[in-house]
Amino acid sequence: MLVERARDGDPRAVARLITLVESGDETLPAIAAALAPHTGRAQVIGLTGSPGVGKSTTTNELVRALRARGHRVGVLAIDPSSPFTGGAILGDRVRMQDHATDPGVYIRSMSSRGHLGGLSAATPQAVRVLEGAGCDVVLVETVGVGQAEVEVASLADTTLVLLAPGMGDAIQAVKAGILEIADVFVVNKADRDGADATVRDIQGMIALGERGPGQWRPQVVRAIAARGEGIDDIAAAIDKHRAWLVEHDELRRRREARAAAEVEAIALGVLRARIGSLRDGTQLSALATEVASGATDPYAAAEALLAQLSG
Repeated sequence: MLVERARDGDPRAVARLITLVESGDETLPAIAAALAPHTGRAQVIGLTGSPGVGKSTTTNELVRALRARGHRVGVLAIDPSSPFTGGAILGDRVRMQDHATDPGVYIRSMSSRGHLGGLSAATPQAVRVLEGAGCDVVLVETVGVGQAEVEVASLADTTLVLLAPGMGDAIQAVKAGILEIADVFVVNKADRDGADATVRDIQGMIALGERGPGQWRPQVVRAIAARGEGIDDIAAAIDKHRAWLVEHDELRRRREARAAAEVEAIALGVLRARIGSLRDGTQLSALATEVASGATDPYAAAEALLAQLSG
């Protein structure tokens, strides 16, 4: 019933479904089964970058551009949660008030709940909810990330990495990590001093990369999102990347890899729950005693534990 209401554009039903996903409700398998026939059609765009580069402002302006094309847009904005209380300000929603009354836009802020990688553990299933609810495009905005949080690349069809002038010297541009996952680089706040140097550093990094014939070369776009400048160029770069994905059958490959990672995460979650239940029994305690006393080694104990799980 919730899925049907979500398909009809009821925002309360969409909100309820995402809440059930976040809480890991026991009805989740039934919800996923009901959503499955309606998923796999939306374009998923990831936006990531360090804190303060303008991710929320850029997302807000991208929503405006996509709505002008007649697309129904869903936004998942991930915010960091407190390591002490688990709460979150969910400030991204505050910055997107321009679209609060638009029935063609659904915005959901989600707390990361301590999950590493820049996303929430529930983000993949939340994307499925928005796909099932009829969104043509889903924008996933990560928390402010460092150099190593690259999880969004495994979720998105197209990944935008936002940068701002003052990112550091040219050495920062050639470090392994987040800069390697970009399909499109957006140098935001391009009216500030140092924007030209940032563009040159990124272009130099791209030139150093080894690419075979027909492989995608990341685009570099300048923008001033706070003034709405450069948004059309970002949208054009996304369109160009999507055309490349389709032409080279990369879109299918990425989505299959995404599905594989999603299935693996669910299976591992079930295994963790089963291992957790074993802590209440005697098997794990007995094995731990044997390892601590030297009667057996941890690998043999782990094999015995896995044998019990599979049995």
